[in-house]
Amino acid sequence: MTHATGRTLGEIAAQNAAAIRVFEKYGLDYCCGGGKPFEEACRERGLSPEQIEAEIEQASAESPAEERHWAEAPLSDLIAHILDRHHAYLREALPRIAQMAARVVEAHRARHADTLVPLQQTFAALREELESHMWKEEMVLFPLIRSLEEAAARGGGLPPSHCGSVTNPIRVMEHEHASAAEALEQMRRITGGYAVPEDGCITYRAYFDELRQLEQDLHRHIHLENNILFPRAVDLEARWM
Repeated sequence: MTHATGRTLGEIAAQNAAAIRVFEKYGLDYCCGGGKPFEEACRERGLSPEQIEAEIEQASAESPAEERHWAEAPLSDLIAHILDRHHAYLREALPRIAQMAARVVEAHRARHADTLVPLQQTFAALREELESHMWKEEMVLFPLIRSLEEAAARGGGLPPSHCGSVTNPIRVMEHEHASAAEALEQMRRITGGYAVPEDGCITYRAYFDELRQLEQDLHRHIHLENNILFPRAVDLEARWM
């Protein structure tokens, strides 16, 4: 082992964006489960840590400049990236997926109600939670983190906040991230890994493709916050205090 020895999934993903593709391929939870040691996570899934690391190194060589190194970028830049890429995606994708779900349930309910109805219900609950979650981040947490960074840059005192420490809203966001991850896992179980039945129409297939894309985007979204933004914000506040 080289760079992965003794490190967690989240640490590796934070330092090497190419590793995320490999983790997604093998179902290694680098977002909400990012605190688990790499070797332990691999062995729990019956994977060779050496093989997975070799694939990460190959992926890194093929795309050495895949994404900005967010572990070192200004927190305000990372927040802007999350808003522009992930929040914007969710605001566009969630209503579109809801419409597709309704059409597919209407067309295929007679044969596939056992899959489509609980899937639609789980997605609807996830959508509601995500929309509330984004509002809380945009109105409360992100402005607080920006103000912390600005205060540190100008050498002033900590900004007043009705939340108290930044750890308080972060704790709420992490809890909601875990809930979202559970919903993603439930949708994957309900669909058998998004397996489309033989009589599934084009919209049925497109619906499942959209859900896969949602899953991948949320994994990256949660990773950026849980493993990079939140720890750095907590560290910034602790050092400034």
